[in-house]
Amino acid sequence: MYWRSLGELADTLQFREYLHREFPEQASEWNDPKGRRQFLKLMSASLALAGVGACTKQPPELIVPYVKQPEDLVPGRPLFFASSMLMSGFAQPVLVESHMGRPTKIEGNPEHPASLGATDAITQAAVLDLYDPDRAKTVIHRGEVAPWGSFAGEMSRFKARKGAGVRFLTGPVTSPSLAELLATVLAENPQARWHQYDPVASPGGDQPARAASEATYHFDKAEIIVSLDADFLASGPGTVRYQKDFAAGRRVTDDHKVMNRLYVIESTPTLTGTKADHRLTLPAAEIENFARELSSHLGGGAAAASSEGAADRARFAAAVAKDLQGRRGRSVVVASPYQPAAVHDLARSMNEALGNTGTTVTYAGPLDVSAGRAGSLKDLAAAMDRGQVELLVISGVNPAYSAPVDLKFAERLAKVGTVVYHGLYVDETAALAHWMVPDAHPLESWGDARAYDGTVSIVQPLIAPLYDGRSIHELFGTLTSRTDRHTHEIVKDYWTRAFAGGGGWTIRGRDGQPFKDAETFWRRALHDGLIPGTAVADGGPATPFAAASKAADAAAPGAAAAAG
Repeated sequence: MYWRSLGELADTLQFREYLHREFPEQASEWNDPKGRRQFLKLMSASLALAGVGACTKQPPELIVPYVKQPEDLVPGRPLFFASSMLMSGFAQPVLVESHMGRPTKIEGNPEHPASLGATDAITQAAVLDLYDPDRAKTVIHRGEVAPWGSFAGEMSRFKARKGAGVRFLTGPVTSPSLAELLATVLAENPQARWHQYDPVASPGGDQPARAASEATYHFDKAEIIVSLDADFLASGPGTVRYQKDFAAGRRVTDDHKVMNRLYVIESTPTLTGTKADHRLTLPAAEIENFARELSSHLGGGAAAASSEGAADRARFAAAVAKDLQGRRGRSVVVASPYQPAAVHDLARSMNEALGNTGTTVTYAGPLDVSAGRAGSLKDLAAAMDRGQVELLVISGVNPAYSAPVDLKFAERLAKVGTVVYHGLYVDETAALAHWMVPDAHPLESWGDARAYDGTVSIVQPLIAPLYDGRSIHELFGTLTSRTDRHTHEIVKDYWTRAFAGGGGWTIRGRDGQPFKDAETFWRRALHDGLIPGTAVADGGPATPFAAASKAADAAAPGAAAAAG
């Protein structure tokens, strides 16, 4: 005798009542094997009859052909378009497969130096977000569907006050055209303030994040790699290219007979640590002491503090230093973005002492235009608590969910007069906002962004917006004097002026020769998905929008201090 549950074994009155509530028509069949057998017979016969009925021949149906066949569209044959997805503000270049106007598959862009045809699982899954029926669909005002014009009219009310009591909160921004637009918004609304927040940024503040963004590594040229708690093979904007370069250094061929060697010093097991030839486990707080120990062996003169396990740490550092000194100019020291600024300074000084700078690692200014405003979420929360914020526009982040709990962000959000949330989903922050503006998916909107090495990547739509989504360009465009501009117009206009020499750019083709006109340049950029010559290593400006940002800050005295 077998029982299906403890309730059946006990056979209480409550259990029998539960059976009759759960299976009111067949409850009596539970303990009757004949009744169960009879039930299965009837169901089998029903399924068989249904199958016979389904085998009837359907009448022929004709497929109506196109009256005017779209150019280059052949049913069953896909088209491919170069575009980009965004990850923490940085571009992930992709090649999107499209069937009859519908994106179906995402792969890496083989023409882009940040991808070389590869991509990660998160980027590939972005096509599922496009068709997700749970996406935000319409503009919502206090629980009711509202037209876009009503929202634009609400924003015009604050424009008339020159941005008094207005705050913006965004994630990292690397888009040159969006940076210029935000500078224009701050210039026309001089009393407004811009804050930036990234939930996965370094907890040590802005300096480590800036230092991490300044470094571009070339692992294909490195024979010795030292990772100071950096999981560069699994996280970060350059991880796709770093994986390919690291794997190439591991591959022994007739022309390449030396494998690279990886030393990993980390506090938590990582994917990069699993690939290490030599791995040392240390507490996160001890990574700086190891870096000082290693630097002292390389002539840096940094003194490491004594602590538990100092002897093992010193022996490991001495062995690593000896290996590094034998590969000067062919080694690299990588610091984790989650380590404090001191570790980044030590890693940079070691790379310079070993002659790695300019060969295996390149340093430049921060690619994120909002880097100077990082860590300002605390200032925003304090201003909200004091009742100084009348309009808060949030885009690209969900602070009600991800903000540090001690800020009590969701509680303080109730003190803001008008909260506008711009996102793909109705999440925790959207539930507390007065206005919910659905975001447009990257596969249905225009834009631009910089990859990990600074290469500007184009974002272009492959399908008309499925819902009433608006891009971040259109969102902030409502706070400028030109509210009628489409995102395509904003992006194309910026790069047309850049082609003419604006913003510090020097636009040339891959062969080094200039394009004959702006239209030819733009069409080529859309075809390739990138603008050649914009990487920092190729001479592209690290902060081409610095002049526009400074002009905006100058128009709003104290803005930088209040935001940063």
